[in-house]
Amino acid sequence: MADAQDQTRDLDLALFGATGFTGGLTAEYLARHAPEGLRWALAGRNLSKLEQVRTHLATIEPALADLELVVADTSDAAALAALTRRTKVVVTTVGPYQQLGEPLVAACAEAGTDYVDITGEPEFVDTMYVRHHAAAERSGARIVHACGFDSIPHDLGAYFTVQQLHASGPVTLRGVVRAAGTFSGGTFHSAMGAFERSRQMSEAFKERRRVEPRPEGRKSRAVAGKPGKDPLLGYYLLPMPTIDPQVVARSGAALPAYGSDFRYSHFAGTKTLRYAAGGALGVGLIGVAAKIPPARNLLKSKVKQGEGPSASRREKSWFTVDFVGEGEGRTVHTRVSGGDPGYTETAKMLAESALCLAFDDNPATAGQVTTAQAMGDNLLARLQAAGMTFEVVD
Repeated sequence: MADAQDQTRDLDLALFGATGFTGGLTAEYLARHAPEGLRWALAGRNLSKLEQVRTHLATIEPALADLELVVADTSDAAALAALTRRTKVVVTTVGPYQQLGEPLVAACAEAGTDYVDITGEPEFVDTMYVRHHAAAERSGARIVHACGFDSIPHDLGAYFTVQQLHASGPVTLRGVVRAAGTFSGGTFHSAMGAFERSRQMSEAFKERRRVEPRPEGRKSRAVAGKPGKDPLLGYYLLPMPTIDPQVVARSGAALPAYGSDFRYSHFAGTKTLRYAAGGALGVGLIGVAAKIPPARNLLKSKVKQGEGPSASRREKSWFTVDFVGEGEGRTVHTRVSGGDPGYTETAKMLAESALCLAFDDNPATAGQVTTAQAMGDNLLARLQAAGMTFEVVD
């Protein structure tokens, strides 16, 4: 169905959110790195702001002075339906997704249009699966959430690691992330929303578990890790309450290469115990503040959405994710690394994910799928060519 639809669509890609900070970086990345002849458009509710973005992009690539602009509000179902019917892939950085994201997911699922975002909101992802996975399967749409720092380094890093193990039996894997950089205002607001809605998040997870099929003859699950010092890496470990372990476990459930019984644990790593303790305290305090309206509103007011650090500051930022995989008597240590995680690399990962769906010969999938499941080796190759490192560490 997707092949037949592609013949009738005049846009390869439509980008929502280019008037925001991360969306603007994604648009700039496409302006610099998109393949020749890419048919794309900027979409949003404010025409004058879209025109400003287009004017800026034309300073990077003069041909983009004629880039198509589409006025479409996420609350306008008719406008979304019209755009998704003529587009192969829709990209969105418009969050928080729990409040703003569903209409676009629904329109893509109905139209058979591929969809990518950078959400790190578990409640949104689980709710979208329950409500729209079946429609996307019928239409042939691939709904791929978490195509930024949530969660590509972890999902594709785990995928890369199990490929080195070649294990058919049980596999245990731990990922340890370290970073120097600033997370986006949108990410912070999404995290605050997740803390605030912990009960609803738990209910959405349980509802998805009730309807989502299990792999036959295999197991795959995220396992809560314990604080401590990693015997191989030497870092102090702090379990990370993010969406990443769920994404990795779903790739493990979908792909036999992860072994017969796959278990994944996810941590932040620090060189000293003092930083680990401080990180745990900070996360705990934010979690408490998120449930107290005055404190929550104060924190949100201090971190604005749509804003970000300067280019010079982003150039100094970096991330690494170390993976230790064990299976069938072997241990493999791998590492994923790159530059500024919250902005520059997220824009790169999101744009390359969209281009991969639009142009590459990917595995046959449909419905809500992970990056490893939907794109696997193709996206891995794209990100390596774009400067991210996936390596086996001796």
